[in-house]
Amino acid sequence: MQLVAGRTGQEFNIRKRRKGAFWEDRYHATAVETGDHLRRCLVYIDLNMVRAGVVRHPSEWAYGGYHEIQGTKRRNRIIEIDALLEALEFSTVETLRETHRERIDEALRANPLMREECWNRSLAVGSAEYVLRAQESLGLRGRYRAVEGCETMHVLREAAEKHGPVWGGVIIGP
Repeated sequence: MQLVAGRTGQEFNIRKRRKGAFWEDRYHATAVETGDHLRRCLVYIDLNMVRAGVVRHPSEWAYGGYHEIQGTKRRNRIIEIDALLEALEFSTVETLRETHRERIDEALRANPLMREECWNRSLAVGSAEYVLRAQESLGLRGRYRAVEGCETMHVLREAAEKHGPVWGGVIIGP
């Protein structure tokens, strides 16, 4: 991901004759439950370049997953469509494409430029049971992470109070 992000940023900076970081934050991985949560995540990712003001529709961005899901990209595929069908709980590619297209259009009508903290600041996204299992799988590292409700799903986040060591009841740190 770091290589892809770096090359994408370099290409954009060269084309637009600018310097600096392309994305606001560094890349981070988020565990996402299969089914509807993963469908929502794919739409959110496909709208990244719309939110960045680079394109008006994901179909205008040649390097995203939109073209692979819609079947218009023929070379250098990254997405394994059969695995995606299974994870999204779809039986046919046509259903996947139609549902994805409809959700993209619906999101563009709603508010495509709004960032959703559910996706930007979370370590895991899904049902309450899924997120609690993710927290438990982290062992001691999951101890200081908070499970919160976010819209129609649950997320696993860093606990707000964990900013530094505690000495005698005083938090030391930023």
